[in-house]
Amino acid sequence: MTVRMASSEKVAALLRDAIARLNRRLRQTRPLGDLTQSQLSALTSLDLAGALTPRELADAERVRPPTMTRIVSRLEERGLLQRIPHPTDGRQVILSATESGRSVLAANRRARDAWLGSQIAALSDEERETLRRAAHIVDRISRA
Repeated sequence: MTVRMASSEKVAALLRDAIARLNRRLRQTRPLGDLTQSQLSALTSLDLAGALTPRELADAERVRPPTMTRIVSRLEERGLLQRIPHPTDGRQVILSATESGRSVLAANRRARDAWLGSQIAALSDEERETLRRAAHIVDRISRA
């Protein structure tokens, strides 16, 4: 059991480091623009959720509400998100990505997918198959 545990911990460390490096590299491939990583992340959360209150968005992004207020203001100024009145609480608003916001996210995804696709294309068939299987496993772990 101790040998297996050590092995699991070593694999965990290798995987964590590899994912961190890959994530960093993917962030570097995004199209140059005036959006920060925090703004892109918040916009992605809205796109995935459909709509959130500012508090829900702050919680999802793990930032304090004043920080999210600044992020939301910048995104709204650029026409990338919209505010609509909350259906049951007049003190609240609901935030959602606009069509322009979804277009920005799509352009970012295309840039990252193009870079990653080119890296994967350089792999052997066996490596691509291993990576395909690993992607399913990592996805399963992330949903646990």
